[in-house]
Amino acid sequence: MKSFALSLVIWLALWSVVQCGDMMRKSIVFNKDTPDVFYCPQDKPSGFDKMLVRAKPLQKLCEFDGHALPEDYKSDCYNDVDESEFACSEKKRILMRLNPPNDTNVIRK
Repeated sequence: MKSFALSLVIWLALWSVVQCGDMMRKSIVFNKDTPDVFYCPQDKPSGFDKMLVRAKPLQKLCEFDGHALPEDYKSDCYNDVDESEFACSEKKRILMRLNPPNDTNVIRK
């Protein structure tokens, strides 16, 4: 019984760490009414309803294209969430939404 309780506690602890990491990873916010900026947390949030964000220029989102950050780099957002893999995919999605492809850009066979 002790080993089951210990396993349960360890599993719950790991699950909560994963959930918090997922919350941080997905904390990039874009508003179509302000297309030149994105929003990201400046401090560690305790939840989505208590997250304080600051506007940053869209070109600062994923500015290193997922590569290693320079040693002297000062982060724009808490925990470098603006340079994560998710941030890079969000930037691609945002740019596609702002500049959707049209028929003249499509290559036809």
